[in-house]
Amino acid sequence: MIEKIVAIILMIVFYAAYLGKKYTQRRQGITTNQIGKGESKPQNVLRTEAVMGIATVAVIPVEVASIIIFPRLTMIPVLQNCLPMQWMGLTIAAIGVAFFIIAMLTMADSWRAGIPENDKTAFVQKGIYSISRNPAFVGFDLLYLGLLEAFPNIVHFIFALFPMVMLHLQIKHEEVFCLQTFGPEYESYTKRVRRYL
Repeated sequence: MIEKIVAIILMIVFYAAYLGKKYTQRRQGITTNQIGKGESKPQNVLRTEAVMGIATVAVIPVEVASIIIFPRLTMIPVLQNCLPMQWMGLTIAAIGVAFFIIAMLTMADSWRAGIPENDKTAFVQKGIYSISRNPAFVGFDLLYLGLLEAFPNIVHFIFALFPMVMLHLQIKHEEVFCLQTFGPEYESYTKRVRRYL
């Protein structure tokens, strides 16, 4: 029972952090969510962002259902009631939540969801961005993987894997954008700091 409560708390903290950031930026006149928006973005970027947005929202009810309704409906029967595996998964998810929040705080007012079309944003290389070029995406991936490990089932597996693939495709688009925007400074950064970890 405590595992379910911890999992739900982790999800609440993760998504509340995003919504809180969005709210505070909106009060400053900043549009945080730029996923699938913009007239000058290439169509393939808009499509990727739109599908990514759907995938990252669609996984939420599946995660909740896997935790509350189907917590023991595992893909591999031997994993049923495996508390060490559940706690390992919850630890991974908690690390993901920390990565995500630290990434947002470090990026400050330059943080956006999606590629900004017209906003001037700073090129952040300090803090957590000195060990990962995409710590917020690492946070998403670790949350998805951790909750999947803690509450595995085939539907959860599919719905966790799909947004991870879409987030990776988004990263590839963002790398092109950053290279065009920040030039040699970003290229040098990619040689020093890994895409993930």
